[in-house]
Amino acid sequence: MTTSPDPKSPVSASPTSTETSAPVPVPAAGFDEGTFQKIPEPRSENRLPLGDGAWHQISPKYVVGQLIGYVATLVLIAAVVLVVRFVSEENWPLIPGAIAFVFFLLLAIITPRQARSIGYQLREDDLVFRRGILWQRMVAVPYGRLQLVDITHGPLDRGLGIAQLKLVTAAASTGVTIPGLPQQTAEQLRDALIEVAETRRTGL
Repeated sequence: MTTSPDPKSPVSASPTSTETSAPVPVPAAGFDEGTFQKIPEPRSENRLPLGDGAWHQISPKYVVGQLIGYVATLVLIAAVVLVVRFVSEENWPLIPGAIAFVFFLLLAIITPRQARSIGYQLREDDLVFRRGILWQRMVAVPYGRLQLVDITHGPLDRGLGIAQLKLVTAAASTGVTIPGLPQQTAEQLRDALIEVAETRRTGL
């Protein structure tokens, strides 16, 4: 009797793996708890396809953090606009204030969809990161080229229980930052990537 791999596990061990190509360690259960579950795709036939394999996404709390940042920025801009208007006794400061309001309103509308477009896939030899709806980006980071796996989070991120994971390689163009990961997920993914990166560098 054969069993099929769990479709939500980050990677499945390959039967052809060698000592220099060990499979990515599977993080503990609950790895995808508290995250989005489906990546939206553009309707264009020329879009970058998702391909096969399990995709993992970020936490909806990332959207909350972004919206809080937008509101704080708007409050600051509004304060500056009111001060300038009071000092100048003119109405022209209201124009850039209104433009800024419309700009951040548009950001607030598209941010949830942008957050849902962010995903990563743990394959046998690399991590594939993708983001973007109108402007899509998809980059593969080979495990053997990883030089640093860093977790960062500010006060707001800590309050929301999320963090960003930064993957640094020798080539700056292939480094990526995965934002909005649940804290526990970021720590599990960091440990798994460090473990497999050490194995792959040994085999280089």
